[in-house]
Amino acid sequence: MQEYIFSECHKINNLLISNNENEAREELIKLLDYHNTHEIPYTPLLNHIIREAGLFPYLQQDSSNWEERYIYEVFKVNVGYNEPVTLHREQSLLLKKLLEGKSIAVSAPTSFGKSFVIDAFIKIKKPKNVLIIVPTIALTDETRRRLYKKFAGEYKIITTTEVEPGEKNIFIFPQERAISYLEKIEYFDILIIDEFYKASRKFDPQRSPSLIKAIIKIGSKSRQKYFLAPNISSLENNPFTEGMEFIPLDFSTVYLEKHELYKEIKKDTQKKSLALLGILTKQKTKSLIYAGTYTNIDVVSNLILLNLPEVDSKLLNDFSNWLGENYYYNWSLTHLVKRGAGIHNGRLHRSLSQIQVKVFEETEGLDNLISTSSIIEGVNTSAENVIIWMNKNGNSKLNDFTYRNIIGRSGRMFRHFIGKVYILDQPPANERTELEIPFPEEILGDIDEKRYENVLTKEQVAKILHYQEEMSDILGLETYNKLKAENAFQSSDSELIKSIALDMSTNPDAWNGLSYLNSTNRNHWDTTLYRIINLLPGGWETKSSTFVAFIKALRDNWFKTIPQLLRDLEAFDISIDDFFKLERTLTFKFASLLKDVNTLQKEILKHKNYDVSRFISYISHAFLPTVVFQLEEYGLPRMISKKLHRSKIINFYDTTLTLHGAIEIFNSLKVDDLVKAATLNDFENYILTYFYDGIATEN
Repeated sequence: MQEYIFSECHKINNLLISNNENEAREELIKLLDYHNTHEIPYTPLLNHIIREAGLFPYLQQDSSNWEERYIYEVFKVNVGYNEPVTLHREQSLLLKKLLEGKSIAVSAPTSFGKSFVIDAFIKIKKPKNVLIIVPTIALTDETRRRLYKKFAGEYKIITTTEVEPGEKNIFIFPQERAISYLEKIEYFDILIIDEFYKASRKFDPQRSPSLIKAIIKIGSKSRQKYFLAPNISSLENNPFTEGMEFIPLDFSTVYLEKHELYKEIKKDTQKKSLALLGILTKQKTKSLIYAGTYTNIDVVSNLILLNLPEVDSKLLNDFSNWLGENYYYNWSLTHLVKRGAGIHNGRLHRSLSQIQVKVFEETEGLDNLISTSSIIEGVNTSAENVIIWMNKNGNSKLNDFTYRNIIGRSGRMFRHFIGKVYILDQPPANERTELEIPFPEEILGDIDEKRYENVLTKEQVAKILHYQEEMSDILGLETYNKLKAENAFQSSDSELIKSIALDMSTNPDAWNGLSYLNSTNRNHWDTTLYRIINLLPGGWETKSSTFVAFIKALRDNWFKTIPQLLRDLEAFDISIDDFFKLERTLTFKFASLLKDVNTLQKEILKHKNYDVSRFISYISHAFLPTVVFQLEEYGLPRMISKKLHRSKIINFYDTTLTLHGAIEIFNSLKVDDLVKAATLNDFENYILTYFYDGIATEN
């Protein structure tokens, strides 16, 4: 054993001497895993090699020479915990540049540990206003939970647009929400964009315009910028990262062990199924199963349901029973949970996704998560295995960039030195990712050509001027300039805004029914709902009649259970999965469109008094009390909020109640008292405890 260790150290040292540092680090991590597996203490020689490779957090103090102990202490920083932590060499490099006031765009592996750099910067620099843009609501809550524990005593942590800023603020938003605070904040000390590759249409064609819009408008009020992404080889010249230093880092803290099973499987479905089941039953560990599409999630789910036994676990049985009671008894997830498997996708209720990730982190919880690409942009969790079931991303093939992002989810510092990747479908060919960020034409109408002339071409300036002329003819120059200055429009599609404005000005009588949305009789809504839906024909992923029926049924969301609502919608063949999809579409996409319609009608049809702000508020919060809907982003499901309301612990009908006010109430009460007063069962107690963990501080 000692001879093997010395031989490996010798090999790693030779690689370091010959400047093959990445290969040396990979061999070193495998050697550390060997020590961990066999419970072997590190020797001074091994600690010396760890230091040379820059992996300072892995140093073992007890067996280090004074030089390594010195390095371990020198690279310690305060990241908001009670005790400082040691950064690795490249983390320290980035932190140094940020503390010097530099703006940087960084490409680093998933296992890099980027959050430590952000947290250390906030703790040391103590900026007044920090804005962090993340790609999804799930990452919003994950980031909030991490920062709330550390900084809630000093900063107001804001994740929803209804909250007023405080003296010092950390804003954590998806890009669409970020614009809302542009006029409320004089400046941002730092703009942090996680997964900034999504500014490229190649990687996110639907949402890239809104991210570019945020980068342009918020970037102009930001003193410093820090953009993060994985797997970027080079960054093409573009106006959005101008003046930023691009730093590509290939510095992994775990080793990926790839098993290319697709070579034997080929296209044999039975072999593929047996291979998956073999991996899942080989040993008890945590696995992320990338299915690629919703259809393939069903395929993998059925495979597990038919072949894996139920797990003897009170936690999982309680979870399954809770799902059956509150969502749907015959839902695949209800039965999967009993077999130690969960589902992660972008449609589920936010709290439900968070609860599954929490149960996945438990030793006796879920062992497997079946996922779409939401797992790479919605959660940072620790899994030893990543299994690639299908080389698909929705309707398209996986590109090499996304593939590497997915497999990078295996392994985690201090948990799994070696991440195991099982590839059951042929992966994409290797390619360098050169990030190109062209200016999206959709947002030209929302850009001030004088203020942003340094990022615009002559042709784009000409298009802006032409658009301004058209909109000024419809709205009047003063009104148009006012709306643009207020960032009044939700949509990043300027042409859509223009087409709605033109229709209102030329066909005002066609909008006469708009005010009926304020009626308490939901049968009065139909005509106007269809009119709004038809502004984006084919853009709702379901038939118009089904969507209208869903909106009307959801009016009872606070008063009926989800199983009751599904029974009401049986005639429209709406499954529990459809329910999630339609609710998400209503609260985000449909509500945003209606906000723009309302903004325009106030200016074009103002003499008719059609204001539908109240209805917009209802649908934006899925017809739930506002704070109840907001608390779901914090991990508290509506079903528990309803029980707390009925027990008169918190009055969610109180129009003066704010999200932060509700959190203050929760923090003044104890979990055990709430459980007893609201008669919560064991799993609801578990959820409530998890929710409280997300609103607690370290100090």
